Amino acid sequence: MTGPTAAEQLAGGRQPAPRPLVVGVVVTRHRPTLLAESLAVMARQDRPVDHVVVVDNGPDEQTAAVVAGCGIPATYLPSQVNLGGAGGFALGLLTALQRGAAWIWCADDDGRPADERVLRVLMETAERRDLAEVSPAVVDKSDPDLLAFPLRRGLHWRRSLRDFAGVDFLPGYASLFNGALFRAEALAVIGVPDYRLFFRGDETEVHRRLVRSGLRFGTCLEVAYLHPQGGDEFLPIMGGRLSAQYPADEVKRYYTYRNRGYLTAQPGMRWMLPLEWLRFTWFFVSRRDVPGLREWFRLTRSGRQEKFLPR
Repeated sequence: MTGPTAAEQLAGGRQPAPRPLVVGVVVTRHRPTLLAESLAVMARQDRPVDHVVVVDNGPDEQTAAVVAGCGIPATYLPSQVNLGGAGGFALGLLTALQRGAAWIWCADDDGRPADERVLRVLMETAERRDLAEVSPAVVDKSDPDLLAFPLRRGLHWRRSLRDFAGVDFLPGYASLFNGALFRAEALAVIGVPDYRLFFRGDETEVHRRLVRSGLRFGTCLEVAYLHPQGGDEFLPIMGGRLSAQYPADEVKRYYTYRNRGYLTAQPGMRWMLPLEWLRFTWFFVSRRDVPGLREWFRLTRSGRQEKFLPR
């Protein structure tokens, strides 16, 4: 009969606690090459991902093959209906919980962790600061010194990591779901994304819930997540003091404005409605785009009234 191991002796004969289960959740659609890049970096993390759930909103054989060969134990969930980012992450998060995840690490198919230490540093930061959620800095794939999405601090827009020199953590701010790490218990408090939003604004709505929940969360600037530049949609107005979001793509404009109308009718974001009226009226009138202003009014009113009709 063998004696206790050294670890058991140090623990007074007790078995060491099992390592918490980390499950990655990735939502994809028709981008197998980008998905392969994202999963490859996930698979190389120095704190390994134990399992990955991939929700495929446009299932095809090539994507299924990428998931099967990703090097991580995986659950592939092909959906015959495009659930959007909101529905895809809702399904993925619930599946991760069903598998017994203690931590859930979210990713989109067009982004990836910047290096192999991202998950470990996020977990260490969450434990040290007692966080329910922690995100990496989301930076421009083509220029990692730039933020992928501009960040307002007070009256000023921050667009570069250099604007945060000497800062390693931003409390109360997170860019979801690009590299966001959640404790499983947090989802019992804030829930999963609202499928009705489909895409555009679903991450802002979850951020709103995080803020109102009182849970501790933030962004760790010690690690980064690479993502295509998204700040190009934010066009400066009033001499750069404000900006108006104007996606070039008509479909993206539809969901952006409709969902923004819904968001500004919710507790915690209603204070933004007068500012939205001011800046978008200014934006469209300065462009002499009266039809665009009418369309913005129509879509935001539809969102405020929760009329989530198909486009």
